[in-house]
Amino acid sequence: MENHHMFNKKIADALNKQILMEAQSSQAYLAMGSWAEIQPGLKGVTAFFFKHSDEERMHMLKLIHFVNERGGFAVVPELKQPNLTFVSLKKAFEELLNHELAVSASINDLVELALAQKDYATHNFLQWYVMEQMEEEKLARECNEKLEMIGDDRSGLYLFDRDIVAAGR
Repeated sequence: MENHHMFNKKIADALNKQILMEAQSSQAYLAMGSWAEIQPGLKGVTAFFFKHSDEERMHMLKLIHFVNERGGFAVVPELKQPNLTFVSLKKAFEELLNHELAVSASINDLVELALAQKDYATHNFLQWYVMEQMEEEKLARECNEKLEMIGDDRSGLYLFDRDIVAAGR
C-alpha cells in the first residue's frame, strides 16, 4: 500500500483544518449552552446545546485519532472566543444552523479531496461524517422552522424547550 509510511500531506492538512472546525463548533455550542442556562425556562435547550457541544468534541477526537493512526500529526488548534450572547433563541439556532452548513460544506470538500488523491481509506472514514452532517443539518433546520412558527408565543416556546430534549438524540 503506497503512502503507508507517510500520510498524504494535503489530506493531513485538510483534516487538521476540519479538527479546528469541529473544535470551534464545540466551543460555539458550549457558549450557547452557557447563555441558555442563564435564561429563564430554557432547561431543555440548555441540555441540547451542551450535548451538541460534546458531540462536536467527539467528532474532533475521532479525526485526531484517525490522523495520528495514519502516520500524520493531529494538531490541537488555538480557538477564538465564540459568540457569548444572543439577541434571542432564534438567533442562537440560526447560528447553529450556519455552523452545521459550514461543517457540511467542509466535509464535502474533504471527500472530494480524498477521491482526487485516491485516498480511499480517508474517503471511507469520512462517510460517517457525511451521514452525521445530514442528520445534524436536518435537526437544526427543524429547530429553526419551529422557532419561526412560534415567534414570541411563550407557550410555544415552553413546548419547544420540552420537546427538544427528545430531538437531541
